[in-house]
Amino acid sequence: MSINSPHPTLSQVARKAGVGTTTVSRVINGGDRVSPKTLAHVRRVIETLGYIPNPAARSLKGHRTKTIGLVVPSITDPFFASCAEAAQAVARANDSLLIVTVTANEPCNELEILNVLIRHRVDGLLIVPADSNSHALLDLLQRAAMPVVAIDRPIGNPSIASVVADNLLGAMTATQHLIGHGCKRIVALTGEETLYTIQERMNGYLKAIKAAHLTPIFDTSVKDYACAERAIKNLLDGPHPPDAIFALKNSTTIFAFEALQKLGVAVPQSIALLGFDDFDLASTVRPSISVIQQPVEEIGRRAAEILFEQLSGGSSASSPASAKQPQQIKMTTCLIQRSSCGCTPANESK
Repeated sequence: MSINSPHPTLSQVARKAGVGTTTVSRVINGGDRVSPKTLAHVRRVIETLGYIPNPAARSLKGHRTKTIGLVVPSITDPFFASCAEAAQAVARANDSLLIVTVTANEPCNELEILNVLIRHRVDGLLIVPADSNSHALLDLLQRAAMPVVAIDRPIGNPSIASVVADNLLGAMTATQHLIGHGCKRIVALTGEETLYTIQERMNGYLKAIKAAHLTPIFDTSVKDYACAERAIKNLLDGPHPPDAIFALKNSTTIFAFEALQKLGVAVPQSIALLGFDDFDLASTVRPSISVIQQPVEEIGRRAAEILFEQLSGGSSASSPASAKQPQQIKMTTCLIQRSSCGCTPANESK
């Protein structure tokens, strides 16, 4: 081995094994058209020399790089962190590395990140789009010509598979549950109303409210705790204060709960609270917080599985093979009844 080249090369493996470089290449790529005896021999030589194939060089020859890009808005949000862990488990099972990147829901950041991942020749992309209807995003993904699966929010092209929660039905269920407790002035509290998930939840809330012949109340001003406290105080000080809050995002639920505690508002006696998306402390705070629970790990796992199914079939996002896959999988949500909505769970009853 050359002193100037500490890493063994494919040619050195071939010389050591007494075979041609083509045979070594075939062994590396699965052993097609190589006898079992030669396959075992070359693999022993590869292990002895510590040879590691060069992913960049292999990708230039059309081989897979064994890397998958995951593009999410945040890794501090438990939802996306759980999705990433589930996707990583699937990637590892498929002998691939998951590269996690963060956009902060900024379309410009998203395009920059995607360009970097594409230049590094990742095999496929899992993406939570900052803007589901972005023409720039769609154009970039079509030019990239690689498998893509959207998570949590679809991309505005029916040929791109997506795995999402049934946000509309979940929001309807939550609103109907509050109505069932006798609530008549239910405010939908949220921010980021341009996101697909929030729009679907707003629509679900609206359907349930209209079906009950009630008046919809929206407050979309919540960006942080201060906004939530101000919004809730204004609502409570108004001429017709709400008797329930339906928070459309886990962070908004937390902000609302903290604001109600600070303002000394009894939950659920004075105002009921129900949130969309579960979180770690929802069951341990008092009163415990009722939520619509999403199958988070299942969403991340299924999206990654679909991506690897596309890869194993040699298909791209726009190919006929991928069209056989369901173009949008909607996962069922679940109402978790705790105390904040007016229910009395058995483990909290006195």
